[in-house]
This record gives sequence, structure tokens and C-alpha cells, in this order.
Amino acid sequence: MTDHKSKQGLTYADSGVDISAGEEAVDRIKSLAKSTFNENVLSGIGSFGGCFRADFGTIAKPVLISSTDSVGTKLKIPFMTGIHNTVGEDLVNHCVDDILVMGARPLFFLDYIGIGKLDPSVVEQLVEGLARGCRNVGMALVGGETAELTDLYQPGEYDLAGFIVGVVDEDKTINGSAIEPGDICLGLPSNGLHTNGYTLARKVAFEVAGLKADDFVDELGMTIAEALMQVHICYAPTVLPLLEKFNIHGMAHITGGGIPGNLVRVLPENCTATIDKKSWPNVPIFEFLKKAGNIDQDDIYSAFNMGIGFILVVPEEEADRISDELKAQDQAVYRIGQILTGEKRVTLI
Repeated sequence: MTDHKSKQGLTYADSGVDISAGEEAVDRIKSLAKSTFNENVLSGIGSFGGCFRADFGTIAKPVLISSTDSVGTKLKIPFMTGIHNTVGEDLVNHCVDDILVMGARPLFFLDYIGIGKLDPSVVEQLVEGLARGCRNVGMALVGGETAELTDLYQPGEYDLAGFIVGVVDEDKTINGSAIEPGDICLGLPSNGLHTNGYTLARKVAFEVAGLKADDFVDELGMTIAEALMQVHICYAPTVLPLLEKFNIHGMAHITGGGIPGNLVRVLPENCTATIDKKSWPNVPIFEFLKKAGNIDQDDIYSAFNMGIGFILVVPEEEADRISDELKAQDQAVYRIGQILTGEKRVTLI
């Protein structure tokens, strides 16, 4: 007869979930999150919900703008390199730029980390990047969720997603409806892929070109991993002051789908945009990927931002003044196209 009393019962740790590691991770990230708090944050990390006092100051008709996104397969690069303290900033900056398109100022942020085996040091690095991105725009990281999901993720792998809330005055919301023929498209440069196109980029770099993450690439002036991990630029510090001084008709954050797939989202039905591909400098990583992967011209412009991360659509009479304002702040800006009467689409010339 089997003595059931002598058997050791299963524990949560036996099944792959380490509660003590989760508690250590929370302890590590508390100070990072608190470094983003301001007087509007009413709760600490570890509560069941994040509390944020709605204080909209002089905004007459406040409208909350929210968005959510992830870093996508860019995460595969930190899996290769063991460098995890930049992708959190990527995520924050991507989300900030998404709501910036509507003229919104960021208020608070929450994150979600799903991870195979919870490593407190990895979680700490991820939140380090999140907190840095939030501090850079005066936004509070009010909470999040870290889930140890051993049955879903391979060892050493995780997913990272974020949720942002911002505010804009209803009368100052920018949705592209003011765009009209004659407007000028001003492009703000990217520094690389930002957070889109990594499935194609990884295939070209690591399969077709046969590179390893730490291989130095002469035409890039850095390793392939360094080039692919350049942090997504946050355009809010540059663009928000412009909204107080100039008439901006529309804006586009250039993410998945490239310039054609994102600029078209803000065009009115009677407007077409023509974009001159030679109007801004080439970015080395895109030239490398195009050549190494023999990527078709249409495909590469729909997969990557190709060196333009954010577009402002402005009245022609204000285009030069806006450009001069940006250049005075050492912000590069390029006149990349114009709006014409026609079918709602974007044409690259």
C-alpha cells in the first residue's frame, strides 16, 4: 500500500512560478517608478491600481487620449545581447509619439511584462528604461503587471507592452481635418528602425548576411546589434512647444507601414501627399539592409521609416518659420513633400 502521507505536495515553485522572485522584482523597481512620480500620483507601486489626480490646469475642455503598444520583435535583439535597459524607453517613446500626433501631453503610463522565468535583474533593467522614458517627458509610471508565464515564453524571453494616457484641449485636438492643398510636409529624422520592421531586419542581418549580434559593420560604424538597438526618438520635447506657437494642420508618427501607411491616416478625403525620397539624408542602417537583403524599393518603404520618424503638415506660409524655429534648437528638419488636391493617398517620388 502506498503511503500518501509521505509524499511531498507540489508547490507553486515546482510548477515554474517563483513568488519570491516576483517580490524581489517589485522591491527593485519601486524606486525607479517613484522617480517618475509627481504631485498628481496618489498611490504607490504594489497597489491594486494606480491613482492619478486629474489636474488639467488651464485646459478648458480636457479630452483624455489613450493608446497601447508593444516593442514587437525588437525584443529579440536584447535576448541576443543581454542588454535590457533600453527597450523600456523604446516603448514609452513610441506610445508618447502616438498620442502626440493628436496634440496630447502625456500624463501617466502603465507597463505589462510577460516573462518565462522571472529574473529580478532583467525586470529591473526593463523598468529602468521605462522610468527614464517617463522622466524625460514628465510622465508618471503609476503601475504595471509582471507575469511569470513559464508555459508561454522560452527561457530568457519576455514580452513588453505599455499603456499611455495623455490630455489635450478639445478645441486644440489635431486630427488632420485642417489639412488642405498647398500645405507642406516637414519631416523630423529618425535614428534607425525605432520599433518597427524588425522581423525583416533580423532576417536580413542574421540569416541572409550571416552576422552575429556583436559583429562590427564598417558602413554602420558600430556593431549590428548597436545599430538595431538605437532608441526610438521621442518627439514630444520638440513638437509640444511648436503647438503653442504655430498652426499645425496634421501630424503622423511613422511606424509600421512606413511613410505611405501612416501619413495617409491623417489625410482628408480630397488630399493627396507627394513625398520626395531624395529630400532627406540616407540613414546607414536602411542602406545596409536594402543592399544585404536585396529588398525591393516598395517593400523597404512600407517596412521601415527610412529615416523620417515624424511628419508635421503645416500651412505653406508657416513652413519656413517652423523650420527656422526647429533649426535654432539644433533639431534637424526637412521639407519632404506637399499636399495636393486628389485621391486620399501618399505618393513617393
